[in-house]
Amino acid sequence: MIETFTALLFAHVLADFVLQTGWIVANKRKPHVMLLHGAIVLVTLQLAVGSVTALPLLALAAAHLAIDATKTYAMRGSGIGPFLGDQAAHMATLVATAFLAPQLWAEGIWVDLVWLPAAMALLAGFIITVRAGAFAIGALMAPWATADLPKGLDNGGQLIGILERGLIFLLLLVGQPAGVGFLIAAKSVLRFDTTAKDQSAGEYVIIGTLASFGWALASGYATLALLGHLPPLGILPQSP
Repeated sequence: MIETFTALLFAHVLADFVLQTGWIVANKRKPHVMLLHGAIVLVTLQLAVGSVTALPLLALAAAHLAIDATKTYAMRGSGIGPFLGDQAAHMATLVATAFLAPQLWAEGIWVDLVWLPAAMALLAGFIITVRAGAFAIGALMAPWATADLPKGLDNGGQLIGILERGLIFLLLLVGQPAGVGFLIAAKSVLRFDTTAKDQSAGEYVIIGTLASFGWALASGYATLALLGHLPPLGILPQSP
């Protein structure tokens, strides 16, 4: 079951956070664009599991489409609540499919590649940490995005967030969580002048930083937990 869930999770994050382009998001209210996204979801599921004819994958893709349609046509707002609710619903369908059809991985063509589920878990964790984290933090900070804050480089803050979450993920994987403290200290020093001179900017930076670090830690440790239930990949330090 765990290998099946891992493959489904990898397919989901690939379809939602890598292959779902800005154009698809902007035009998702159009039925043909929504169906295009559903087709991408189905193909990624089939490729990840290694089976084209498995009916549970078709049902899962249909559930994904139904969740997205509900969010797009029935729900209003784009804050952190709708984002987390949408992803929680998708996660529930992944778990349910893996529970009801645990044989999907064993019946797929990749079953002999014993290292592949761990590789999928690693890549899925990285995408969730870095890419999904950018959307989550952006949704959280959206209410203050139009505030009169000091201007920096175009997309500079977003790039900083991507780099810090990526570094945290790497530090956790290599068994050096203490390094996260040095990242916090370094960012505090570099941002000191901005936060000291402007209270609004200071609070904005603190909220964004804590949320970004918290997201990276949560997804990083979740990835480690998932890896602990899979055959070892062979490139990471073993847990004692």
